Amino acid sequence: MSPVRRRDLAVLAAGLAVAAWLLVRTLYGDLPALDWWLPVPLAVLALAEALGARTLKTRLDALREARTRPGTTPAARDTPVRPVEPMLVARLAVLAQASAYVGAVFAGVWAGVLLHVAPEVGRLQAAGGDTLAAVLGIVSSGALVVAALWLESVCRVPPGSADDDPAPGVSA
Repeated sequence: MSPVRRRDLAVLAAGLAVAAWLLVRTLYGDLPALDWWLPVPLAVLALAEALGARTLKTRLDALREARTRPGTTPAARDTPVRPVEPMLVARLAVLAQASAYVGAVFAGVWAGVLLHVAPEVGRLQAAGGDTLAAVLGIVSSGALVVAALWLESVCRVPPGSADDDPAPGVSA
């Protein structure tokens, strides 16, 4: 599996920003008001992925440390090393890649909305609330992309560790 290319995410977000701007510019009067809480699910997903990345990184670092000390078993340490299922890491890597693309899509859409509503704040009453929603959407989407890329980087196998045998008593 190849890592997500940042250039692909940027091109996707930029293209959707232009498309969303054109669509919102055409249909803005017919659209419902954009509430501030619409981007909250993106922020929750970003937080969950960031916490998952931190937890997985801690567990993988502990496993790698246990492997480098050949005479130490997990029972001999103060805190036991919980093994990480390889399929869990693979699934998290796929989730991270999908989330990075979803975050880029929503970042582009929210940026397109912001491009239209921000200049209209003084003229249209609804543009103020829509601008707030668009800014929160861009921040939430950006946070999702960053968290997803971090989770993806945590799931990568470090160079040279694929051929290493685990230390006695430590399972991968």
